[in-house]
Amino acid sequence: MMYICNGTKIAFQLRYFIELAYKGTNYHGWQQQPDAISVQELINKALTTIFRTPINVVGAGRTDTGVHAEQLFAHVDFDTKIDTKDITYKLNSILPNDIAIEKILAVTEDAHARFNAISRSYEYRVFLGRNPFLLENTLQLNNRKLNIVKMNEAAEILLTYTNFKSFSKTISNVQTYNCDVRKATWVLTNKSLIFHITADRFLRNMVRAIVGTLLEVGLEKITLEEFKKIIESKNRSNAGTSVPAQGLYLTQVTYPKTIFIHE
Repeated sequence: MMYICNGTKIAFQLRYFIELAYKGTNYHGWQQQPDAISVQELINKALTTIFRTPINVVGAGRTDTGVHAEQLFAHVDFDTKIDTKDITYKLNSILPNDIAIEKILAVTEDAHARFNAISRSYEYRVFLGRNPFLLENTLQLNNRKLNIVKMNEAAEILLTYTNFKSFSKTISNVQTYNCDVRKATWVLTNKSLIFHITADRFLRNMVRAIVGTLLEVGLEKITLEEFKKIIESKNRSNAGTSVPAQGLYLTQVTYPKTIFIHE
């Protein structure tokens, strides 16, 4: 879109949020990388095909290899106003079946999919038994007795701390290990055991490391007091093993309502 100011043409771009979901089994995470297929790469290619010009999207964050997303947002700029329903349809026609575009939303020109996010929510899904149809979607624990009451008591302890270096990937280029964890709880339904956690931000590998440590509480390998000491140590080697990626889901990313433009 072009505007004339004192005889000079000035280009303005219109920004949109793309809401999407994907099953992460076949991908090396969200973020584009040189030698592995990623979700971001496929969306970039699909948009480039539709508009016949190179297009790159910016995601709300990255998910690791094999991690799933029930809701993730990415922002993208266009020179002109687009038909959001038409582009949604075209993207879903091009992309593989394990990636779905839910909708495309007009946003303010300075809206940022990553930096404007207010909170992010994850689930880690455990199946207490064996189910061949859930192998790619859950961690399966066969005949393992868990003290879920203790696991929830330990999860509640997370809300009283802010520094989560003990659950962060050892090599991490972050300026702070502080996160505002607002919710952390386990919910059991029949054989399905799901850990829900919400925070303003997450460190790399944080949820999987927390779940691995909480499972050690449930197996009564560590006490609640020892769980507190692990957090306070700010040492990743003291925490439990990271659980496998296939049970982890990014379930929700929230934004201030003011960045969305209602057309």
